[in-house]
Amino acid sequence: MSGPARPPADGAHADVCVVGGGPAGLTLALLMLRSGARVTLVERGRSLERAYRGEILQPGGQALLDALGVLEGARRRGCYEHDGFRLEERGRTLVDGDYRQLPAPYNCLLSLAQRHLLTDLLERCLAHPRFTCLTGTKVNGLVEEGGVVRGVVCGGGADGRVVRADCVVGADGRYSTVRRLAGIPYDRIELFDQDVLWCRITAPATRTVRVFRAGGNPVLAYTSFPDRVQLGWTLPHQGYQPLARRGFAHVKGLILAAVPEYADEVDQQVRSFGDVSLLDVFAGSARRWARDGLLLIGDSAHTHGPIGAQGINLAIQDAVAAHPVLCEGLRRRDLSARFLNAVAARRRPETARATRVQAMQSRMMLSTGRVSAVVRPKAAMLVSRTPAYRSVLRRIAYGDRALRVRSDLFQSDLLQEGGPAPG
Repeated sequence: MSGPARPPADGAHADVCVVGGGPAGLTLALLMLRSGARVTLVERGRSLERAYRGEILQPGGQALLDALGVLEGARRRGCYEHDGFRLEERGRTLVDGDYRQLPAPYNCLLSLAQRHLLTDLLERCLAHPRFTCLTGTKVNGLVEEGGVVRGVVCGGGADGRVVRADCVVGADGRYSTVRRLAGIPYDRIELFDQDVLWCRITAPATRTVRVFRAGGNPVLAYTSFPDRVQLGWTLPHQGYQPLARRGFAHVKGLILAAVPEYADEVDQQVRSFGDVSLLDVFAGSARRWARDGLLLIGDSAHTHGPIGAQGINLAIQDAVAAHPVLCEGLRRRDLSARFLNAVAARRRPETARATRVQAMQSRMMLSTGRVSAVVRPKAAMLVSRTPAYRSVLRRIAYGDRALRVRSDLFQSDLLQEGGPAPG
């Protein structure tokens, strides 16, 4: 991760130790710093590069980042606006989700490279003297006292260190180390019938995020800054290895058949397995989001597929929801699981709803077979004209519309005894 790593002082104690420097972790770190908390970020990577990670920001996520003051700076680093999304079959538009009909200024799907968003978040965090940034640092243990999490153990040998904190926040992704070390069970749900093989090509921009069929398996496509198109070729879930064993030429031939309009670019630019990246698509949820002294947010707590571009938005919303709870917990000196469960109580219904919507979208957009080929066009065109569809579109675009950045907590004295309690 770029940016200077400010080492902790000997014996330093954080109010909050955030593990994971992705959108959820850095958003929460900045929120807590602005509220006067001492925050230590532990990130195993040394770079902000997140190849083939979610880049599409829904309007709800854009609004929250704008309220936090980071959207404009991230946009200046480079982004691309999409007018909406389309479901297409052999050149025929079945569903046209027009985001320009939503209220401005957040009336688009914003393709924003994660490195641009994370760079802006990290720079703002580094401006706070109470921020400690430990990059290239792997967590390999939890500090526990009487069953209460009191910090994390990082690294090993001569480079090992202990970071003590009132609360540890696991924001370290779908394969969360913090979740595993905390002994929190995770239910993986094989809800989707497809995985996605991603590649990037230089090609003319598209104005919409597309899911299309043109002569093979369905493909996801959107423009990614700068002047790149990201293609996601779908294949049967857990079916990649048998295909890969037949060689790259076989896999590439299947991709070429699915993307005739991009065939020349794929043929010239996608030359080996090193040019593609497989996304294992599944849903899942941690059975608990909290232990005494520990909280999970983002993909560490709940995992989603790529359809509907929900992951990064849900992660940002988790951070915004966790912020007032942690402020109040620090003020009360109560970071018990019972208190921290307020985050899950607020967010679980929303994340569960997102999973159900994604499952519906997957069946509509990506299903294969003779019956699906006949039923899907008629069903999709019929459903897209109903009030229920417009309601679902707004839910996809905004998520929890009542969620707001609590800027009233951006004062250092709010973490002291007697400060006003967040609602």
